[in-house]
Amino acid sequence: MAYATINPYNNEAVKEYAYTTEAELQAALATGHALYKQNKKQPVAERAAILHNVAAKLREHSAELARTCTIDMGKLLRESEGEVELCAIIADWFADHGEEILTPEKIDTIATGEAEIRHSATGIVMMVEPWNFPYYQIMRVFAPNFIVGNPMILKHAANTPASAQMFADVVAEAGAPEGSLTNLFLSYDKVTEAIEDPRVQGVALTGSERGGTAVAGAAGKNLKKNTMELGGMDPFIVLDDANMDDVIDIAWRARLYNAGQVCTSSKRFIVMDNVYDQFVDGLKEKFSKVVPGDPLDPKTSLAPMNREKAKNKLQKQVDDAIAAGAKVVYGNEPIDLPGQFFMPTILTDIDKDNPAYSEEMFGPVAAVYKVHSEEEAIELANDNPYGLGGIVFAGDADHGAEVAAQIETGMVFVNNFMVTLPELPFGGVKLSGYGREMSHIGEMAFVNEQLIVKTDKPNLDNVAGGLVATDPA
Repeated sequence: MAYATINPYNNEAVKEYAYTTEAELQAALATGHALYKQNKKQPVAERAAILHNVAAKLREHSAELARTCTIDMGKLLRESEGEVELCAIIADWFADHGEEILTPEKIDTIATGEAEIRHSATGIVMMVEPWNFPYYQIMRVFAPNFIVGNPMILKHAANTPASAQMFADVVAEAGAPEGSLTNLFLSYDKVTEAIEDPRVQGVALTGSERGGTAVAGAAGKNLKKNTMELGGMDPFIVLDDANMDDVIDIAWRARLYNAGQVCTSSKRFIVMDNVYDQFVDGLKEKFSKVVPGDPLDPKTSLAPMNREKAKNKLQKQVDDAIAAGAKVVYGNEPIDLPGQFFMPTILTDIDKDNPAYSEEMFGPVAAVYKVHSEEEAIELANDNPYGLGGIVFAGDADHGAEVAAQIETGMVFVNNFMVTLPELPFGGVKLSGYGREMSHIGEMAFVNEQLIVKTDKPNLDNVAGGLVATDPA
């Protein structure tokens, strides 16, 4: 695992980065722990002002940040620009609302005195983040924990080192104290070492099931609270009365955004029989119009995948699916460009014995299923090991919400593209992980919810659930 930028559009090796040394890791831990102690005495409003400045600096450096992201991992430049702006929105929201979320909570109790829960920092949070949204993945953890007062150490993906360092540099330029966010090019062994250190009190990971298992295992072994945001096989359910123009206009975008490399991408399209043919024909037409090319070129509408290994894995999955009986109704042909391009592909006739039935395909491949009732659609949507997000299209939005409530995922959107915003909790169930990021829930992920009960004078006649020693004779 070497940290290096290799442009997935032209395969050019841009820059390699040296691994973090033991001395650098220990310095980061010491600096972060010292900042944690300092933050406990700092008003939250002061951190809010800095976080607003982080948002301003992100916007100021937007063009440079976006270009760096695209060269690192290949997404369309306009998508990178949108990601930078989303990060600024998240920073501003937590700056505006973070202190209010931390307001002590009064508790009605029969205990003598007044009871409340106060929320405070716990210590360094270790972040392990993936390549597909190099800035947004950081900001989901950074903004709420910065407001709380938890310093952070970042281990980013090996193929997005330039983006990781640039984000950390912007945070420092905005006036965040040293140790607020320290980007380190850690080996896997060093990640475990950091998690084991008593100064680290929380672990946040977004990534694969394999990575989550390893990191959660290390965190659990050391009794460290952790959140896991993992993969998904998100269903896109089309009911028989859905507006098909809207369905098709959203479906292709939901599958091809970021070249299909999104944990919450719609990957399984579950379509009622009376609109199935119309859906497949419409999706084929939309897929056929995308233009592969340089992701820095505004005319390009299909970006390369992030690296050769990912492309080869996806091709093997498609080949295995076909060998097991899946039908290719569009795609699965080479694209005559040097980069890591994968032609948008539509697979049908996938039965339960097909490996594609239960595997996440992290790229521009749509699996389309025909169903004959809502009950069958719901059963199929839930018949997989993941539970992250989903989309339901229905003629009646209220009925669509009733169907959505029966889907075993952490998030479902009705008659709309799945979006992410700071006020909306993000996370899943089953093998998609546990915990939530963003919103008031995400801000509470790594806080000490400390109970304080106070009274002017003890009252031994009003004790519940406790033992009172008898006065000595």
